[in-house]
Amino acid sequence: MNTLVEDAQAAGASVGLTAERITVRGGRPLKGRIELKGAKNLVTKAMVASLLGETPSELRSVPEISDVRVVKGLLEVHGVKVTSVGADTILLDPSNVESAHFEVIDAYAGSSRIPILFCGPLLHRLGEAFIPDLGGCRIGDRPIDFHLEGLRRFGAVVDKQPQGIRLTAPNGLKGAKIELPYPSVGATEQVLLTAVRAEGTTELRGAAVEPEIMDLINILQKMGAIISVDTDRVIRIEGVERLEGFSHTALFDRNEAASWAAAALATEGDIFVGGARQSEMLTFLNVFRKVGGAFEINDNGIRFYHPGGKLKPVIIETDVHPGFMTDWQQPLVVALTKAEGVSIVHETVYEQRFGFTDALVDMGAHIQLHRECLGGAECRFGQRNFNHSAVIVGPTDLHAADVVVPDLRGGFSHLIAALSAEGSSTVSNVGIIARGYENFIAKLRALGADFVLEA
Repeated sequence: MNTLVEDAQAAGASVGLTAERITVRGGRPLKGRIELKGAKNLVTKAMVASLLGETPSELRSVPEISDVRVVKGLLEVHGVKVTSVGADTILLDPSNVESAHFEVIDAYAGSSRIPILFCGPLLHRLGEAFIPDLGGCRIGDRPIDFHLEGLRRFGAVVDKQPQGIRLTAPNGLKGAKIELPYPSVGATEQVLLTAVRAEGTTELRGAAVEPEIMDLINILQKMGAIISVDTDRVIRIEGVERLEGFSHTALFDRNEAASWAAAALATEGDIFVGGARQSEMLTFLNVFRKVGGAFEINDNGIRFYHPGGKLKPVIIETDVHPGFMTDWQQPLVVALTKAEGVSIVHETVYEQRFGFTDALVDMGAHIQLHRECLGGAECRFGQRNFNHSAVIVGPTDLHAADVVVPDLRGGFSHLIAALSAEGSSTVSNVGIIARGYENFIAKLRALGADFVLEA
């Protein structure tokens, strides 16, 4: 057991903070081409979905990121055989699913929150599941109440223990009527992964309908699930007794695409993002154009570039799909420091997502945070004393500083800031960026960035 836990801790640690740091000599435009693979927010969930099948699954366009490695480890300790085929394809064989010791689950999970989504599939396959204490990026509370309440509605028994939460289903899982108070992506995924093999019909109201959710539905339908999606955020799932494995190519990572687009704008660069598609990025593309960025779309990807001239201030409110994604605002804020005038970003999804701006202020940005809902309608954080609105006054020339990565998107934003600033900046704990950006160091080199990576 000790060896298993030590191996798991070594794998799980790759998701959390690391000692790696990068010294960036900024002021050079990023120019060149990078290629995207599958979305982190789809690939990891597709891997979990393989637990539901009675036969092996094949998943293509799998990025080499630490979150994928963590889910692979969690699947393997539950008896799933995961085999790599070529550069970006994995085979997942769930023929021998088994229970795992809580210490091994906890160690493999590291700071990832993915174990919560194992619950439904494991309850169907084994009749029990265990959730350790959950981590994740420090961007807000992100409670698992939605998940647990949904599982209770299906008939799961939730037992809170010192080491975590144990779930059982002594009478099996039954279809249920569930209404989410907020279109939570994670809770929607939980319901989908649980309902497809629950007895009877499940009706989910207030569901999230992000492209990654729709691609997960595509996968489940390939496996034999019966799922319909209405235009009013209602998803209906008719449970089936058996699901087969799937063969699927994952949707591209639109969050990574937007991050590189923001990097092109902030550094006055020109980046072709191979694999990016217009349809999933309509909202981002509109804002990118309003700020003063330019793009060209073709069948192979999207070229993002700074066309010259002055950038313009904008007012942005993040929202669930089809709104402006919360993961898009952090990289774009760096570019907004160079816009002439006052920009406002109102964050309505996570209540503590502006912590990354402290480093930008240290680098010379003029950013003020406010508790009020600025820029439009009130949101659920308006009366809760959270700094969830940011006012950015520009243009400012960022200067070098030493910064520490706080979370995944904030960390990439710090990299963008360092790349656009004059002088040499040191960005510490860059390992956390590898949670969602595949080979970002190699991509920076390909785009002409001037830096030194230190272990």
